[in-house]
Amino acid sequence: MPGRGAGAPGRAAGEKATLHGARRPTAPRLDELACRRRLGPMRTLSRICVYCGSNPGASPAYREAAVRLGELLAARGIGLVYGGGRVGLMGVIADAVLARGGEVIGVIPGFLNQREIEHRGLTELHVVETMHERKAKMAALSDAFIALPGGVGTLEELFEVWTWTQLGSQDKPVGLLDVAGYYRPLIAFLDHVVAEQFMKPAHRAVLQVAEEAPALLDLLAAWRPGAEPKWMAPGER
Repeated sequence: MPGRGAGAPGRAAGEKATLHGARRPTAPRLDELACRRRLGPMRTLSRICVYCGSNPGASPAYREAAVRLGELLAARGIGLVYGGGRVGLMGVIADAVLARGGEVIGVIPGFLNQREIEHRGLTELHVVETMHERKAKMAALSDAFIALPGGVGTLEELFEVWTWTQLGSQDKPVGLLDVAGYYRPLIAFLDHVVAEQFMKPAHRAVLQVAEEAPALLDLLAAWRPGAEPKWMAPGER
């Protein structure tokens, strides 16, 4: 199907897709529109890639946040791109978007089908050969990225797309939904990285952080790429 934003490439060898219809999304609320106006001109976010755990996590707050984010994506007419599974927070957010008539595109490598159990009710499901293909496909289909609570895989995916934006190989915003303080220690560590001069403050600021989904979506839509070079000059050290 045609890509949005930066465009979607054709299917790779060994990749398949299944298609289902989706209902028309509901209009945004007036308070959300007012918030967007305060943030200034907004970029169009047609699809957002969400990284999250294939486990539900210890706190019910994680599941609730995944549901709220999924419902909000559908309400704003933003498609979900994710890892294609039906277990853990992955399945929760996919089901929430689908329940509200939204678009959900899953991308899963064939060898993970038995572990993550592919979701068979998606708008579109791509089965690829490798993890590298999976991540590249998810990025190509998306206009922005959000990390919900998750484990090593979620963190690896988040840091990879953040690095791509930092290096200028893409101009897509990256966000962290800090549910119930889950990412607070990580945020503190990232500030420590800046303090120790392994990252510029401007590059730290690329990662948009919010505790609530509406605020995070607005931050991503308002984000603009900077011109700060990756490498520090001698005088900055």
